[in-house]
Amino acid sequence: MCGIIGILGDHEVAPQLVEALRRLEYRGYDSAGIATVNSGQVERRRAVGKLVNLSDLLVHQPLAGKAGIGHTRWATHGVANEVNAHPHLAGRVAVVHNGIIENFRELREFLAANGMPHQTDTDTETVALLANLYLDQGLSPRDAAAKTIGQLQGAYAICMIFEGEGDLMICARSGPPLAVGYGDGEMFVGSDAIALAPLTDRITYLEDGDWAIVTRAGIEIHDAAGRIANRSVRRVQISAGQVDKGGYKHFMAKEIAEQPAVLSDALGHYLGADGTLSLSGEALDFTTIDRLTMVACGTAFYACVVAKYWFEQIAGLPVEVDVASEFRYREPPISPRTAALFVSQSGETADTLAALRYCRDRADRILSVVNVPESSIARESDLALPIYAGVEVGVASTKAFTCQLLALAALVLKAARDRGRLTPDAEAKAIADLRALPGIMSQAIATEPQTEVLAAALAEARDILFLGRGQMYPLAMEGALKLKEISYIHAEAYASGELKHGPIALIDKTVPVIVMAPRDGLFDKTVSNMQEVMARGGKVLLITDTEGARQAGHGVWKTHVMPTVPDMLAPIVYAVPAQLLAYHTAVAKGTDVDQPRNLAKSVTVE
Repeated sequence: MCGIIGILGDHEVAPQLVEALRRLEYRGYDSAGIATVNSGQVERRRAVGKLVNLSDLLVHQPLAGKAGIGHTRWATHGVANEVNAHPHLAGRVAVVHNGIIENFRELREFLAANGMPHQTDTDTETVALLANLYLDQGLSPRDAAAKTIGQLQGAYAICMIFEGEGDLMICARSGPPLAVGYGDGEMFVGSDAIALAPLTDRITYLEDGDWAIVTRAGIEIHDAAGRIANRSVRRVQISAGQVDKGGYKHFMAKEIAEQPAVLSDALGHYLGADGTLSLSGEALDFTTIDRLTMVACGTAFYACVVAKYWFEQIAGLPVEVDVASEFRYREPPISPRTAALFVSQSGETADTLAALRYCRDRADRILSVVNVPESSIARESDLALPIYAGVEVGVASTKAFTCQLLALAALVLKAARDRGRLTPDAEAKAIADLRALPGIMSQAIATEPQTEVLAAALAEARDILFLGRGQMYPLAMEGALKLKEISYIHAEAYASGELKHGPIALIDKTVPVIVMAPRDGLFDKTVSNMQEVMARGGKVLLITDTEGARQAGHGVWKTHVMPTVPDMLAPIVYAVPAQLLAYHTAVAKGTDVDQPRNLAKSVTVE
């Protein structure tokens, strides 16, 4: 969600702050601002909308100073306007914050009783007001910040600067991630390593409950109990090429095109040099597990639904899949022989992390599939499987989704082998299929010119339906999600067999129906459902392979032919046309592909 940057530097920080915020645009935002300490005074500039508006403002109203903080805000409390934009300034304190202060109403009442009424609609303002109150009472900035942080409830990553303190930032974390970077006589604070990438490669990740005093000389970290805490310094390598568009018009286009390469990289980690399956944490034994509970949000949830089919059909392991935001509130009973698996691109998704902690003392093992090995979810898992997708900037997940599926497929094969459901010959065949995956993905991406033509027609629609059966049903859901989140066209997905139980009432000649149907064991049934659509005047776009097009392509509105793939790989490969159709439809409509309205890349609040 919101992006945070803080710099104690040797040079004018305003340009550096804006550049760092530009690297955080992918997180989603609706306003931006910076504040600096200059000649002891704290000044700020804020603007609504894209970061370019803040840049324009700074041309006419520049900010000097070698210490400062910056923020891109994704609105939670209060509309997106300049008054509610960060940094928030109260007297001698400026604050940026990611998260939600749950007890802000009680704090407002306390502050109002002490002569400090609020001026904005935000929960964050209470943090600045509270710290300034304690400064007025004679506390030092360090003590005022510590006392303030101790009164906060909820989820937060916070960074503060103070009037008269050009060599001090105080930051704290409870939930959303926060990293501190080390320079040569400089120090940096950021929401993630991407923000800090050009500034430093030496980073310390604060843990939950930590608060830290940052000066140019270094950092003093206190844990939740107030004890001095030593946190490790890690070297994080993020090249500039990972956070620029590399000649593509959009990050999403680049990340779709990167899928063959990142899948090949992931295969190199999950398949040994001898061609056998090789997972870290081989101590994981699926013979001791009777049930698997999988939990995730959004696109990662659909990856879990695909994997449910795999685990049950290939490994014979019963699986439950839950949306993370609902999981712990229904208080599901978890048997001691249940493993819990959590999937999150960022590894910081608040709902998923909360679900993990619910399972912590209930499940036999905690497993995760993440893209950030240093993330909270990874650190709190017994076994974390990295997906090796690299930095994904586009809000609509593409390469992370297919890499999640690959990691889950490797785990399925491990489970099937452990449970005696996979013969050596079948395992060898499955591994050979996986090794062919990058090449097949390249063939799928090569169909982009056809999807661009199809998207031009889809862009005229107001409503679109997706159909799929078996493991293609979650792909239909993923296709609908991709389309609506970046093109803003209303799209829904249904299991093909459910069409006649209600949704068929929506069918008319104005509603395109996208049918995802490789020539598999359920193909004939899917085609029967497709015929029901066509009999009612529905416009069918059939996405299938050559044999499927030959058998069922007659009479459909449009046909998109994909490479022929083994059944297990179909959900991974058919993600490509879903992504490309959404991308080119959004481009045709002129929407903001990489930063769609109202959405955030990393959802770190519930």
